[in-house]
Amino acid sequence: MNQVSNDQIRQNVRNRYKEIALQDVGAGSCCTPAPSNDCCSSAADVSAKMGYSSEELTAVPDGANLGLGCGNPQAIAALQPGEVVLDLGSGGGFDCFLASRQVGASGRVIGVDMTPEMVSRARENASKSGFTNTEFRLGEIEHLPVQDHSVDVIISNCVINLSPSKQQVFDEAFRVLRNGGRLAIPSSLEP
Repeated sequence: MNQVSNDQIRQNVRNRYKEIALQDVGAGSCCTPAPSNDCCSSAADVSAKMGYSSEELTAVPDGANLGLGCGNPQAIAALQPGEVVLDLGSGGGFDCFLASRQVGASGRVIGVDMTPEMVSRARENASKSGFTNTEFRLGEIEHLPVQDHSVDVIISNCVINLSPSKQQVFDEAFRVLRNGGRLAIPSSLEP
């Protein structure tokens, strides 16, 4: 049995999420180009099943919610005004935009994604909707482009499971979190 290298795993994930980032908004969800009988019919349907409220689903720019993930990190993060939030694997910016509303103008949200097309999509969403306290950085979650001890809360929505170096992800999380910082990572949905 051949063992796939960490670089091959990252490249496979990057290629798949590039495809998703480039698809038309609303063309489908569940990581497929179009809805199927085995899948939910829209990103909003998928996200509602993950615990996002209808208010949250309508509060983000079109194209930010791609129907990816496994839960709602805001439901467990207890975000407060003024906090700095880091989203690991921010995709189109969906969870970042929701966090932005919670931390307010005095807070800041940083999204990190390893797919240039996702970062571009998220930046476009932020720009067209006026999210001035939210920024998106290209980078791997195993090597975060974030200063030491600069983040209050890390959120992630089913992205750490895609990393071939999970311990390195948690080492990086520890490095960037301030004393008393916290992780908000929802568990997978039950079948």
